[in-house]
Amino acid sequence: MLKKNIGLISLAFLVFFSESLTAKVFFWDGRDGQRYYSDQDPKGIEANEMPLTGDTFYSVIKVYDGDTVLLGNRLKVRLLSINTPEIERYNKPEEAGGESAREGLIALLGGQKVRLEIDVERQDKYGRTLAHLFTTSGLHLNLEMVKRGWATVSLHPPNLKYSTPMLLAQQWAQSEQIALWGMNEYQPKVIADGLAKRSYGWQRLIGTVRAATLKRKYAYLSIDSGELMIRIPRANLSFFPDVMTYLDKKVEIRGWVSRRGKGRSVLVRHPSALLIR
Repeated sequence: MLKKNIGLISLAFLVFFSESLTAKVFFWDGRDGQRYYSDQDPKGIEANEMPLTGDTFYSVIKVYDGDTVLLGNRLKVRLLSINTPEIERYNKPEEAGGESAREGLIALLGGQKVRLEIDVERQDKYGRTLAHLFTTSGLHLNLEMVKRGWATVSLHPPNLKYSTPMLLAQQWAQSEQIALWGMNEYQPKVIADGLAKRSYGWQRLIGTVRAATLKRKYAYLSIDSGELMIRIPRANLSFFPDVMTYLDKKVEIRGWVSRRGKGRSVLVRHPSALLIR
């Protein structure tokens, strides 16, 4: 039922763009879980008509990893609101599932061109264009990567377009233990175990919030005996419940551990990365 609901909610958000301005295209989800398309209205089936525009489609000439591609116009694009494990590069080993995510994105592209849909912020700090990518067949690649379990949702306000269907897709992929969600490397760990080894990748850590402090730039949540600190940018606090809500609650923190002086911290920008268990 959850899978069906994800598909139905996604229909309300996904928009198909074509180079044709006159043709009509209809789409619907079959009982087998696949999405079907037709230029004829399928009688007797509840189908949706796609609004068509003349927006530009671009060839993808390189897939760096599961969330970064290079377009034919030499534009480097970072798929917005998702994260995939790193592949082997710069003398750093592959993170678990990194190559599978890259191969999965290549398979989803299937040689098709893509159009870009941006959100509030157009570029990241590395100068890459931030965008949701849609293929010529209407597939929302960011969302599909999450559905297939090759990517996790990584929301950075104010870029929250499609956040609802993406979080629902992640919930389903996690419940089914698909791809990354079934790997030992991405199972929740207690703080001590999570910090025992030096790790650069995305993690799921479990602990209890023991203190909350509001300072000039961040709200800080101290986990367990102060082994780990959660930093929430004050500019993002409007997306969270009152931080005091987390006090004495067991939480799951999703993100990257960084070293700050002698301590360790995780930057959390959205409540989807800080779950009360």
